[in-house]
Amino acid sequence: MASLNGTSHNPIDDELDFSDIEAKYCVDFDDGFDSVIVVDGVPVIDKSRLDRLLAKISKEFSRRGAVIKPDDIFVPWDDNAGKTKGFIFVDLGNPDAAAFAASAMNGHPFDTKHTFRINRFTDIERYASIDETYVEPTVEEYRPKEHLRAWLADSQGRDQYVTYRGDDVEIHWHGKPSQCEVAYAKKNWTELYASWSPLGTYFATLFRQGVRLWGGPSWEPQHRFAHPLVKLIDFSPCENYLVTWSHDPISVPSNLPQGPEFFSPEDEGNNIAVWDIKSGQLLRTFPTTAYENEDPAMKKQMQWPALKWSSDDKFVARVTPGQHISVYELPTMGLHDKKSLKIEGVVDFEWCPHGEKDKEDAEKTARADKTEKGAKKRENMLAYWTPEVANQPARVTLISFPSRTVLRQKNLFNVTEAGVCKLHWQNQGDFLCVKVDRHTKTKKSIFCNLEIFRVREKDYPVEVVELKDTVTDFSWEPKGERFAIVSSNDPNLGNPGPGITIKTDIGFYQLDRAKNDFKLLRTLTSRTSNTIRWSPRGRHVVLATVGSSTKSELEFWDLDFGTEERREGQNVKEEWGSGIQQLGSADHYGVTDVEWDPSGRYLATSASAWRHTLENGYAIWDFRGQELEKHILDRFKQFIWRPRPRSLLTKDQQRQIRKNLREYSRAFDEEDAAEESNVSAELIAHRKRLLDEWNAWRARCKRDIVEEKRSRGQKLNGEHHEEEKEEIEEWIDEVIEQIEEEVVE
Repeated sequence: MASLNGTSHNPIDDELDFSDIEAKYCVDFDDGFDSVIVVDGVPVIDKSRLDRLLAKISKEFSRRGAVIKPDDIFVPWDDNAGKTKGFIFVDLGNPDAAAFAASAMNGHPFDTKHTFRINRFTDIERYASIDETYVEPTVEEYRPKEHLRAWLADSQGRDQYVTYRGDDVEIHWHGKPSQCEVAYAKKNWTELYASWSPLGTYFATLFRQGVRLWGGPSWEPQHRFAHPLVKLIDFSPCENYLVTWSHDPISVPSNLPQGPEFFSPEDEGNNIAVWDIKSGQLLRTFPTTAYENEDPAMKKQMQWPALKWSSDDKFVARVTPGQHISVYELPTMGLHDKKSLKIEGVVDFEWCPHGEKDKEDAEKTARADKTEKGAKKRENMLAYWTPEVANQPARVTLISFPSRTVLRQKNLFNVTEAGVCKLHWQNQGDFLCVKVDRHTKTKKSIFCNLEIFRVREKDYPVEVVELKDTVTDFSWEPKGERFAIVSSNDPNLGNPGPGITIKTDIGFYQLDRAKNDFKLLRTLTSRTSNTIRWSPRGRHVVLATVGSSTKSELEFWDLDFGTEERREGQNVKEEWGSGIQQLGSADHYGVTDVEWDPSGRYLATSASAWRHTLENGYAIWDFRGQELEKHILDRFKQFIWRPRPRSLLTKDQQRQIRKNLREYSRAFDEEDAAEESNVSAELIAHRKRLLDEWNAWRARCKRDIVEEKRSRGQKLNGEHHEEEKEEIEEWIDEVIEQIEEEVVE
């Protein structure tokens, strides 16, 4: 039978049942809304601003990894008012993308007045027909987390340090000889280097994939930040944020995971990333500074950290050389007041650190509704400098932030063309020293000036210390009013060669309150020291020769030697600088790094294989220069003390402890005596065990002799008398002091 279109038709086909095949291969058309989300909290606008709104929403979604276009957004419209209704529908294309966008963008701050609230479109019907019958939730088993600062509760009050040798990373406890031990060790724990966070809470290691943070007594991983080929990291002062840098620009392949913890296509080409440590989310990325891209030779001189933090973690800033300083607010990372500080010719800047009193006042302010009397919160401050431009002299400026008020300006004349101003803040924010290289009017000779701002005083007075030589190192005493400098007039200073030792002078200066000027305490001449390291507690300082192939001297100095004795004598007039006394000297061949421990009682020196391969290792000294331990280790790379956070004790509590220090010292003296006696405790116990064994053998032999005589019928001498007592003397040799004398013939 022919069909209408001319083809043959088999009537058997009408009798066959194809329902099972159709059910198996049926194509279901997706008529649901699983890929659609509802975004609430959108600004209400008119049609004139609609295109800009859709473009910005698309940009915000794409930054978080949910890539959309303006065409994917449907905007409900209020025809009567001529404005939007404050919510939108977004089609993500598939349910998985919709679920990710809802998770990533829910609670996202679109601007200061609007925050996104996101739901799946299919959830609306589910919420409408939800079963309101109460079901008791299942209680999950509580798993306590480890305290990230548990090491502070060590009963012996020990500090920790990390060593990196070959592929092995070890964390050590440091204390008395019997208390030193390895707390944790792991192989291949880092691929590049290791670092502590500023307060010692986290331990950071770098890998090809990014950065990992570790912590707690068991050193479990805490956070991970995916920045491929990362080379440098920097923590914010309060450990809230982390900055990473890679020489290779960021690239986002198509198969890279998307989300707030990963880079998005908009981050491509940048090198610097800012992360939130607690949430692990990426906040913002930046390119490197302009001069690094313009001149390849300047890449070696890239400033790090590239982003500089205020002491309270509220602001972070970066400089565009010659143009402006950009300050960003945290945690949004938005540009403050939506504009940068435009400063023509600006070269560098530094934030003013907050002292202990500033931090205490800030804590009081945070606890109170209003600032308490006498606890006025100090505004952040930064200092920047500009070089000479045309007829305008070089200048240093102090500015408060966020008010952007100029507090003080100081012109600097006759600054050398190649000269660079260095900004040195005292760690309590009391003083700022600007080191300036100047030339004479004839430009035939160069000298150095120290412009010192007294920041805590009215009108910010400036004192000038003029020096005839070139200053190669400057360092403030922590929590003090003294500073030390390394200066030199050696003709080889500009072009040192191998085997050439640069002669230097060390100068100590202190603020003379009577004259309100910094006065020279003492000068140490004809030294080779090029590095100054103050104890974190002040008073003690180490002068070291670092990076030299011929000299490696260490000098330990006390700037308040005999102060207690002079105080007890009363009425004894102290001579200016009379308290400076050398405690000891030492030598560590090839030393490359010098670092004090947080207590200021011990000093660590190390020779890193990153600098040379001769006698690598580390040594630990006390503050007097006595060597406590030394380890020569091949392929040794790094030694870092673990920092400690600020004490929780109040000033009154600390004062009370110092007042009763002699009472506490008795307990410590007893512990020290017990420690000394325990040194030979094992030897004494071993000798006693041998003596007891000998006495037991002697008694057993006597019994055997008595039994043998009785068996032979022999009469025992003194059988009816008491056994005579026998005294045994035990001699113990103890070496009190050992002196070696070398006789030269």
